[in-house]
Amino acid sequence: MMTNYTFRTATIADISTIEKLALATWEPTYKPILSKEQIDYMFGVIYTPEALQKQMQEDQTFILLFQQEEPLGFASYSLINTNEQGYKLNKIYLLPACQGKGLGRLLLSHIEEEVRKLGGRVLDLNVNKYNKAKAFYETCGYHVHREEDIPIGPYWMNDYVMRKQL
Repeated sequence: MMTNYTFRTATIADISTIEKLALATWEPTYKPILSKEQIDYMFGVIYTPEALQKQMQEDQTFILLFQQEEPLGFASYSLINTNEQGYKLNKIYLLPACQGKGLGRLLLSHIEEEVRKLGGRVLDLNVNKYNKAKAFYETCGYHVHREEDIPIGPYWMNDYVMRKQL
């Protein structure tokens, strides 16, 4: 039963919570596919309090997943294409102990519903080509739309852009 889970839109006051969740999830997620140097570099670019605040102020809506008062994960999304009513899932992370229990699907479904309420018809996401999460996204109805290589400092993210029609 998934009834004792709640969602809340994050605010600037939640940045330290997001940072803690990211710290607990990022290395276990990327250690099998990226070097420690690349993980540390990218984390420093994306998850400093200043970087998170900028993302919130510019365009990303962050959602926190809780069980009672305990934060278990977060996601963020933003509008990317007004013509197609396209949105992008920028981030989705769950604490490692919470993975494999249906909570990722619960969080993703919540984001899809929020995007639908905003008039979104398409949701894209990026996943590293070697990330096992690709199979999870496929079971949730996403397909590979295209490939994309993204420079982040001296490193490259070699991603699939996956898409779902909402």
